Amino acid sequence: MNICKGDVVLVIRGNDKGKKGKVLGVLQEKERIIVEGVRMVKHHVRPSAKDPQGGIIEREAPLHVSNVMIICPTTDLPTRIRKKQLENGKFVRISARSGEMLGARG
Repeated sequence: MNICKGDVVLVIRGNDKGKKGKVLGVLQEKERIIVEGVRMVKHHVRPSAKDPQGGIIEREAPLHVSNVMIICPTTDLPTRIRKKQLENGKFVRISARSGEMLGARG
């Protein structure tokens, strides 16, 4: 997957189309991500020692990685990602729009 925890993404499909948010988590085996403030669902919580009142809370639900595009840090526009291998064997993610490095991988 080209998207990592901490990246800023733009939702391009679905009910939350046009929203920007930070990636809170990546579920790699299901190809899904959790984005801050996007796809909010109501979750019923049973009373417990941690939450004695219980009730209904709102939290983010995962969405498919194909429904978002990463935001280029220099142009602040959505971009595709290219990969480039450095001399030491590590791969880096590069913005296809600006050519700017996004972060090291592997």
